[in-house]
Amino acid sequence: MRPSSILCRAQEAHQHALAAGSTLINVKSVANLAAAAWAKEALLAEGRERRLLHRQEHPEEASLDLQMTESEEHSFSENPDRNFSGALYG
Repeated sequence: MRPSSILCRAQEAHQHALAAGSTLINVKSVANLAAAAWAKEALLAEGRERRLLHRQEHPEEASLDLQMTESEEHSFSENPDRNFSGALYG
């Protein structure tokens, strides 16, 4: 399950509060690192949420993006150094 941007921002704020409330250097540094990680995750979550909202508002664009023609399917390969098996024989 992917966390929401609201959860990520709340965790980031919590980690900043832990860092601010501690007198121990190692606790401050770990909390600040955790806050930075939550901030990065929040940015990713905001992007996911923005894309989801866009897909819900424009469903016709989303269906066009997912459609591949047969030639596009054959041009895509996870192993680009190898040919498709059907390409050699027919």
